[in-house]
Amino acid sequence: MRVAGRPGAVRAGRDGDGEVMVDVLCSCPCVVVHVWWDVARSAAVPEPATLDHRDRRPLPDRNPVDADITAYLQIRTASPTSWSPDGHHLLISSDLPGTHQVHRLDLGDVEVLPQPAESLVQVTSFVEPIGAGYLPADATGGGGHRLLLATDTGGNERTQLFTTPHDPDAPLQDPDDLDPLVIDEEHIHRPGGVTRDGRFLAYATNRGDGVAFDTWVRDLATGEEWCVYATGGWTSPGGFSPDGRYLAVSELTTQAGDNQVRLLDLEAVANGEVADHDHPAVIELAPHDESASVGTPSWLPDGSAFYFSTDVDREFAGIARGTPDGAWDMVIETGWSTGCAIDWTGRHLLVVWNQDGISQAQLRDPRTLEVTADVPLPGRGVAGGYRFSKDGRFLSFSYSSPLIPGDAWRYDTDSGELTRLTVSPCDVAPDTFVDADLVRFASFDGLEVPAFVFRPRDHASDTPTPVVIMIHGGPESQYRPSFSPITQYLVAQGFAVVAPNVRGSTGYGRSYQHLDDVERRLDSVADLAALHDWLATQPDLDQDRAALYGGSYGGYMVLAGLAFQPERWAAGVDIVGISDLVTFLQNTSAWRRAFREREYGSLEHDREVLETASPINRVASMQAPLFIVHGANDPRVPLSEAEQIHAVLTERGVRCELRVYEDEGHGLSKLANRVDCYPRVVRFLQEVLDT
Repeated sequence: MRVAGRPGAVRAGRDGDGEVMVDVLCSCPCVVVHVWWDVARSAAVPEPATLDHRDRRPLPDRNPVDADITAYLQIRTASPTSWSPDGHHLLISSDLPGTHQVHRLDLGDVEVLPQPAESLVQVTSFVEPIGAGYLPADATGGGGHRLLLATDTGGNERTQLFTTPHDPDAPLQDPDDLDPLVIDEEHIHRPGGVTRDGRFLAYATNRGDGVAFDTWVRDLATGEEWCVYATGGWTSPGGFSPDGRYLAVSELTTQAGDNQVRLLDLEAVANGEVADHDHPAVIELAPHDESASVGTPSWLPDGSAFYFSTDVDREFAGIARGTPDGAWDMVIETGWSTGCAIDWTGRHLLVVWNQDGISQAQLRDPRTLEVTADVPLPGRGVAGGYRFSKDGRFLSFSYSSPLIPGDAWRYDTDSGELTRLTVSPCDVAPDTFVDADLVRFASFDGLEVPAFVFRPRDHASDTPTPVVIMIHGGPESQYRPSFSPITQYLVAQGFAVVAPNVRGSTGYGRSYQHLDDVERRLDSVADLAALHDWLATQPDLDQDRAALYGGSYGGYMVLAGLAFQPERWAAGVDIVGISDLVTFLQNTSAWRRAFREREYGSLEHDREVLETASPINRVASMQAPLFIVHGANDPRVPLSEAEQIHAVLTERGVRCELRVYEDEGHGLSKLANRVDCYPRVVRFLQEVLDT
């Protein structure tokens, strides 16, 4: 089989149980579909969805906190997601309508940049978040620019795929307004590359048995589709070579933090044949025995070679150069986790790295590897979603820092000019925002653990400030200094916020990432105790008024901290967290179980470890007040995880409030629900910590 290709690759998914993970690099200007699952804010505040109120001690419906925090929650964001093939249009994901929706910036029609986000052309107006990318060409022959779109229902993550023209007469309201492409509402479909001529789409789906993800190719002109690669595992296509001969496929293994990438030679696969690991058309890229990460290729235009990111045989991912026969060698190392992409013309090799959580970027010559420019970023924050225009001149990206809410930016590779493209609404004075200090504290075994510390401005009182410990999800993820309305509001209200990257976090090397695997799970919880000890060394921070706050795996850490260190923590806020590692693995979606067992331990072989590390088995020690938030449709951490810990604590007389949102999944994606929820969370913290 032969398909005509395109360079580059984008993969989208979740990092572990918590954080959204979207690869930040793409050489292709088109076909970048982002489904924004978590943070969603809006100008209009509709009525919240039906709620399941299980608050043991309900807080008052409203108080002055609500209006103040709503202003923070309604700070908007915008991110560029895809260039049109002619470079005249740029898709923007903006949360103006209440969830992240598809908007369009018509660069040929604007005279002044940046543009207010309100002036963007709104393409979709769905109830659910939706993402989209331009197709490189219209394979149906109809002409014009078409979009590939992806959305789910109620946070269930069963993504369905659609197409539509990019310029509807009015915002599209629901899936019925779109042209269905790949639809099976009982299963998941994840796009993973479209050929340069727009003819073929690669995607992964679990519709075979509901568990394994196989890789399929669909002919966008005829509607014919076929499975090209299946292993019984979790595969994910990562883009075609420029001539369409090769399709890169990434697959998770049973080792924690490990994946393998293979090149599938589509010319060597007979029609109707399904390849697997052992097929002669399959070549593994950077084969390895120990756990390692391997990125998908970004190709030179002639297809002779490609670049990719990997940490095989090293602590931090560097950039390797490979060829289609499987040969490769490491060519760039920064000493930090590093990624790359090549533009379609082959003029630029973009190299980006994460230096202690701060984004850095530069351009190099893909042939000589000489640095041609340092990409100027707006500050010390987090940039992502890099996209080259088709001609390679412009590089778009999103940028956010504690001082700058997220918006779209553009770098001109010819002139070196950096331009802000969008200004999203913000009714809070930016000069009130607080930046973070990066510190390190020693844990029980001498390990240095990094943390970002936000202190209130002008704290003149002799009384130490209460502290909220923000714990990221994953656990294979990292807290990075981007904008958080909740953090900024808490700091404005006199709280200090400390965000640690406990052992098991990414960004600090392969060894650090594996320090919490399976039987070492509670070592990461011990890092929280060490952080509490560090608070005692800070005269302005009150260790006796310190609360834990986290989502997903961070929610597990909240519960574990309260259960294993009850004397240290004054309160907890658990958002979609795990209370029992055994029941979590038993009840999580079938397609996720093996993937999560590689991190936490298997039900068959590590049950004692799982039971020992489960907070619910230490519930007799828990005494601090707890606020729990969960989505009823969560396919990752089932609602039962919240219900069971709430029931046991309530029976024991411990203050425990549970708030369930019926139209949400793994987090709160809708503004109405966030506006309902977070004022209650803040009032809970103010009440318990006596602020």
